[in-house]
Amino acid sequence: MATAHVKRAFKYRFYPTDAQAAELSRTFGCVRKVYNLALAARTEAWTRQERVNYNQTSAMLTVWKKTEELAYLNEVSCVPLQQALRHLQVAFTNFFGKRSKYPRFKSRKKSRKSAEYTTSAFRFRDGKLTLAKMAEPLDIVWSRVLPEGAGPSTVTVSQDPAGRWYVSMLVQDPTVQSLPVTDRAVGVDVGLNHLLTLSTGEKISNPRHERRDRARLAKAQRQIARKAKGDGANRSKARQKAAKVYARIADRRRDNLHKLTTRLVRENQTIVIEDLTVRNMVKNGKLARAISDAAWADFRSMLEYKAHWYGREVIAVDRWFPSSKLCSSCGTLQDKMPLSVRTWTCDCGTTHDRDVNAAKNLLAAGLAVSVCGAGVRSQRSSPGGQSATKQETPRREP
Repeated sequence: MATAHVKRAFKYRFYPTDAQAAELSRTFGCVRKVYNLALAARTEAWTRQERVNYNQTSAMLTVWKKTEELAYLNEVSCVPLQQALRHLQVAFTNFFGKRSKYPRFKSRKKSRKSAEYTTSAFRFRDGKLTLAKMAEPLDIVWSRVLPEGAGPSTVTVSQDPAGRWYVSMLVQDPTVQSLPVTDRAVGVDVGLNHLLTLSTGEKISNPRHERRDRARLAKAQRQIARKAKGDGANRSKARQKAAKVYARIADRRRDNLHKLTTRLVRENQTIVIEDLTVRNMVKNGKLARAISDAAWADFRSMLEYKAHWYGREVIAVDRWFPSSKLCSSCGTLQDKMPLSVRTWTCDCGTTHDRDVNAAKNLLAAGLAVSVCGAGVRSQRSSPGGQSATKQETPRREP
């Protein structure tokens, strides 16, 4: 049975001509300018205790285009500019819904360079994509084919800090199928010595991608430090060299996580993980670099959306559950369990590997939650809500 209404983004690298690169660079700049102008207008209105919505900022855009100072906004397609205003509206909606912080202004150097086109601003025919204001189609490297009969509803063009150009196409994917139901379940304990430890006893090594390229990264950063500060060409080249090292690290990390999460989803019906607050854990100065390199938050995000696609279940156990200190054989809770202790023996005589024992306890707790009917919604999607292991009906006093 197919999973209904699954939209997937297929991302490809492309190589623009000089004219296309210039047009896209102008578009990126105009998108950033419109976003910042609209944000400034909404912020100023907010100080007067007035609210400005998308329709009002859209009317402002029409006025801005007629001024001599901002007449250059007419040189690019109007669709990415309107999409920037819609993105700002979403940012404010999330802010008022207490799901994110107040929107920030886009920076020319640090913000992501991207522009979004809807169907009225591009043409996709016979496997060729042509954007508005362009005479030639983009030279796309089709690393994988789009689903048969699927056409993109939106197209996002971007350039990463390493100078690489990408186009992302959002399509309705009818090929996503729910996998056959199985009775297999697994508990997953994340770590640093081993990236993942499964309740089956299997340990998956941590590739430590950042550490492998640390010397190359340090050299690139030293080269940046030697250049004069400012917008000089030499400093820009040095920054791009460092960005290429970062991109290499991120690409390998993402590829490894995709392979691991796909395997876990294909092999197991239920996957139990721990509800970690990574944003708080990286405040530890000694472990922040290693935790960031492990990318636990990305691992969880990939696992959850793939489970949704393929009819699997992901259960997040409360972060305060003592998975490491609890004996998975007899249930005895140890008083202390320092991080330096990797193996320990319970009073019942069972010798435990710390990580394998934690994964077994997570699995048992997750299955208990599932049987009891507690919600399995992740905490990130329900701010302030209770985690699954704490969703119990309160007892009434007689």
